[in-house]
Amino acid sequence: MACGDGSEQTRGTDGDRGTARPVRRCQGALAPAETGGLSRSGTSDGLGRPGRMWWSVPKGLVQFGTWRELTTVYHEGVPGHHLQVAQTVFRSELLNRWRRMGAWTSGHGEGWALYAERLMAELGYMDDPGNRMGLLDGQSLRAARVVIDIGVHCGFEAPAEVGGGEWTYDKAWQFLQAHANMAEAFLRFELDRYLGWPGQAPSYKIGERLWLQLRDEVRDREGDSFDIKAFHRRALDIGGVGLDTLREALIG
Repeated sequence: MACGDGSEQTRGTDGDRGTARPVRRCQGALAPAETGGLSRSGTSDGLGRPGRMWWSVPKGLVQFGTWRELTTVYHEGVPGHHLQVAQTVFRSELLNRWRRMGAWTSGHGEGWALYAERLMAELGYMDDPGNRMGLLDGQSLRAARVVIDIGVHCGFEAPAEVGGGEWTYDKAWQFLQAHANMAEAFLRFELDRYLGWPGQAPSYKIGERLWLQLRDEVRDREGDSFDIKAFHRRALDIGGVGLDTLREALIG
């Protein structure tokens, strides 16, 4: 799979370097693990190796609903994680090696990727009914896992729809199944992740909300001069930072 036309480096009208050819390439491959879920490997420093999205297919699963995959590609690829990481690597004059390759805050990085899914819908790339359903199903899953994460790890009462009272694995499983349309093997992997990684699921939604708020605030402040491409460039050039740092850099 390729992202962009693979042309040589370009220059913007302001003289800044545009997007390098390796950044425009985003490979897709099956992961050797069979646990379920999707992961990525970033573009190497120096741009010698392109970024890659890895699909981990559970053993025995042979049928897939392609309608839910496009939003995932936008999350992991362009304008999601691939662009986020690869463009930072390309702009090597702005950040040191640790900031380019090692710094990662879940709220920032995953928030951007969820924002990227919404951005593509806003731009008209999710208008097909099936793809739109995939976007909405993904949002339902992410909302459900926030309920599970906070409920389980903070000791809140389970929802009435699963019997109330103290959370158990079976109640969490019942709740997740009711709010996500995915194969059992994928959902089992997801649930195990939430139960063993407190705070990871909420960080996605907190980050997404902040990215949307920052865009709205900058648009309101700049009025007719607001340029969404410039906003994205300025935001991504900061690299991986905490959410407070991101707000300070963009809003002051």
